[in-house]
Amino acid sequence: QVQVVESGGGLVQPGGSLRLSCAASGSIFSANVMGWYRQAPGKQRELVARITRGGSTYYADSVKGRFTISSDNAKNTVYLQMNSLKPEDTAVYYCNAVVSTRWGVPPGDYWGQGTQVIVSS
Repeated sequence: QVQVVESGGGLVQPGGSLRLSCAASGSIFSANVMGWYRQAPGKQRELVARITRGGSTYYADSVKGRFTISSDNAKNTVYLQMNSLKPEDTAVYYCNAVVSTRWGVPPGDYWGQGTQVIVSS
């Protein structure tokens, strides 16, 4: 079993900052990729940012230059520093971990329950 737990959401004014954290735990052999998705009301879930175990990163165009993803491989933890937040960043943010539970077993997708981010004055 793999558990994924997010924290750090909340209410912030436009232009403000928040830092999200996500920790994967349990039967983890290797956390290959960890990332953040978000889903706004009435919209599909979208990829915000992801980072590989080797440190390669990807950002959605809408957050480039404002959000920074980082990770601590030893702790199977990923962070999302969100700066210059806009009302359109309001969404539930979900952590995703692509994890191998044993050597030779294909990795699986594991999701957290989500943390709400509201950007409003």
